[in-house]
Amino acid sequence: MRTPVMIGISGGTGAGKSTIANRLLSLFPNRELVVIEQDAYYKDLGDLNLEERSRVNYDHPDALDNELLIAQLTALKNGQTIERPVYDFVTHSRKVTSVTVEPMPVVIVEGILLFGSPQLRELLDIKIYVDTDPDIRVFRRIRRDMEKRGRTFEQIRMQYYTTVRPMHLEFVEPSKRFADLIIPEGNQGNLDIALGVIVERIRSAMVDT
Repeated sequence: MRTPVMIGISGGTGAGKSTIANRLLSLFPNRELVVIEQDAYYKDLGDLNLEERSRVNYDHPDALDNELLIAQLTALKNGQTIERPVYDFVTHSRKVTSVTVEPMPVVIVEGILLFGSPQLRELLDIKIYVDTDPDIRVFRRIRRDMEKRGRTFEQIRMQYYTTVRPMHLEFVEPSKRFADLIIPEGNQGNLDIALGVIVERIRSAMVDT
């Protein structure tokens, strides 16, 4: 197997990273792509009680187990199968179960803090930043956290002002200078052009590697 092409997709919470990843998956229907979410690699804080876990700043880079993510991406790049962790956002803890991920020609990695790590950037062949207006992102986060993560509006509001927004300004927004391509999300024409460029770059990299 050729060395996989690794694509990083970053951007603020609710920017549309998963949408881009899913569009790319649909353009390569022969199971040539696999998606790894950085969110799955939050540190295991099972030794803390629920109240203590709920007070952790999950928008800070220190909340992530990047060592494990780097090790597993390196393994995929070397053609090895990994056991990806599963994170429970309701209980703020890592589950006992894992997901088996086999190496694929293209590995997509997505996460808000992806480009902040020099070691992660070094592994990525293509780095994409999805740039979306803050008001759109916050409404998407509210809907997601209420529908899928069991949060109340008050919990979401408090977390947004205490950690999400300040961490975005400190870590996420500055990291877009490391991107190879910035996609202004919200304009379908721009998105189609960007996806066309990405697909051609992927196919070129698949031939060259």
